[in-house]
Amino acid sequence: MNRFLYSTILYLLSPLLIVYLAFRAIKSADYRGRWAERFGLTKLQSTDLLIHSVSMGETLAAIPLIRLIMQSHPELSITVTTTSPTGSAEVRKAFGNTVQHCYLPFDLPWCVRRFLRQVSPTWCIIMETELWPNLVANAAKQGVRLMLANARLSAKSAAQYVKYPKISRPMLQRLDVIAVQTQVEAQRFIDLGALPNRVTVCGSLKFDLSIKPEQLAKAKQLRQAWGRESSPVWVAGSVHPGEFDAMLAAHRQLLAQWPDALLIIAPRHPEQFTAVADAVTSQGFESVRRSDNLPVTATTQVLVGDTMGELLTFYGTADQAFVGGSLIYHGGHNPLEPVAMGVPVMVGPNHRDFAQITQMLEGAGALRVVDSAQALGNNLIEYFAKPELRQQAANAGLAVVEANRGTLQRQFTLVQSLLTT
Repeated sequence: MNRFLYSTILYLLSPLLIVYLAFRAIKSADYRGRWAERFGLTKLQSTDLLIHSVSMGETLAAIPLIRLIMQSHPELSITVTTTSPTGSAEVRKAFGNTVQHCYLPFDLPWCVRRFLRQVSPTWCIIMETELWPNLVANAAKQGVRLMLANARLSAKSAAQYVKYPKISRPMLQRLDVIAVQTQVEAQRFIDLGALPNRVTVCGSLKFDLSIKPEQLAKAKQLRQAWGRESSPVWVAGSVHPGEFDAMLAAHRQLLAQWPDALLIIAPRHPEQFTAVADAVTSQGFESVRRSDNLPVTATTQVLVGDTMGELLTFYGTADQAFVGGSLIYHGGHNPLEPVAMGVPVMVGPNHRDFAQITQMLEGAGALRVVDSAQALGNNLIEYFAKPELRQQAANAGLAVVEANRGTLQRQFTLVQSLLTT
């Protein structure tokens, strides 16, 4: 398949994009507006630098890099795009009106061309693996210098790319700079056609997650307000449908030994907030929803984390954490967030998107991989029964984070090279 055939298929399937947006809008109010942006139909100002991230995780990793660019180059106008409402919310929270922000259009040629004509960037930074053939091709044709930052490429994704060399090879060769997370992933990019002299191993920006003292203080105050200073508290963060029941089963197992234990369960996507709350209620747990601003009492067993932007704080209130998207076949989410808050972490076996980070943490004794609700419950019980073991794991995680800091500066050096050419 070449790019012409790829584009033709997209055009033929374009009516399904409307169906997709409508389906998402039924489940989540955040998808009920801004459809024009999805098709490049809004009016935008021209900009110097275009930065694209996908969703919340990629955006959180990009924010320190964007701030460093803004600090070092205040003369640049910047547009930041995302594809999800959660990513959009993080951009607006971090930058307000200091950057131009919109959704990146679908990769239909006419949408992309109209978007690029309006924004007319000189440089473009794409975060992680959000590579779209028409975006990259049309940006390069327009003379835009392109960088793939914090790049990652799993074995599964590489296997998909290799099936379509007439699309993937030209796309990768149009990238001027690739700042990749690991040597293994660097080789995958090169094997697929990326030019070796443009690939640099920098590590992951996620290791440069900065935890401010006031964030830790806020988390401590919140736990005190709940009256749970001496009660077991754990977080199931970024969980997906298919994992809810497992989290509740593990918590029931924990409650059998610690009746005052508290679970904070935070779904990955806002459209799942009600589903989680309903599951908790239907299984007979005494619970409150965070959005209701009701007190967490001594008898509260589950707090449903149905708000945006509080997950890091929830991790800071906890003694242990499970990071979701990993008991189901999804790919996992970032385990460094609880680790950076000084919390030992567990994940399921399907963590391919964070395989290298997971291996590092597991090898250091900061993370455990569990394959079932029973295994999760057993590990929760062991750590609560042996606080010294739990503290060793927390300290090991903090040491891994500290040892791998510096990626931000390495990637910024490559950004500087991009901006000066």
